Amino acid sequence: MQVTTKAIVLSAIKYGDTSLIVKAFTASDGIKSYLLKGVLASKKGKLKPALFQPLTQLELVAYHKNKGTLERIKEAKVVHPYKTIHSNIIKNSIVLFLSEMLSNSIQEEQKEQALYNYLEYSLIWLDENHANPNYHILFLVNLTKFLGFYPDESQTDGNYFDLLEGNFRTTPNLNPLLENEANTLLKRFLGINFDAIMQIKTTKQHRLELLNKWILYYELHLQGFRKPKSLAVLNAVFQ
Repeated sequence: MQVTTKAIVLSAIKYGDTSLIVKAFTASDGIKSYLLKGVLASKKGKLKPALFQPLTQLELVAYHKNKGTLERIKEAKVVHPYKTIHSNIIKNSIVLFLSEMLSNSIQEEQKEQALYNYLEYSLIWLDENHANPNYHILFLVNLTKFLGFYPDESQTDGNYFDLLEGNFRTTPNLNPLLENEANTLLKRFLGINFDAIMQIKTTKQHRLELLNKWILYYELHLQGFRKPKSLAVLNAVFQ
């Protein structure tokens, strides 16, 4: 079946000498993987490898068989040309990290329009604003709303956040916990939008502690989730 859909590129992996396998989150059908035969060798073809950089926003004309196999792209064009994301080293590092997180987190082959809208808005915000070391943390905190394990905000007085249960506690238990400054910092990220991250003042140490524990939070709640390899690169640019 031929479909026309918006899509956000999550990864592009070389296949053989001349082809790519592209994984994308589509507005029409959720996660899809495409085989682009000969795209690395053809200079005259409509599909250019540069179109498939991480988190590029595209409009695709594609053929979806919906049988769990690799699909095919007929046409692709950029729908939101980024002005800064791929040229700014900090933003590019954020994008590489988030593309890996998304690739490991989103697993459904079904339409999820609210999630697509969130990703679209978040990436445009990043492109149009100054790089901020709090951006990717808020991105990942808010992403859990769509993945089904956003923190329970009914009781936020506790000094501990239970990473297994997803709620705040007044006393510790044997589960992995956020505590002290990292717990306080998490509360500041709850319920805010990206414009508010400029007001969050913290240290690199506390931000890194929260990020590492938040990645563990994903590991505990998503089957098969793998810790992103690009995390070390991201940490290096925020020295």
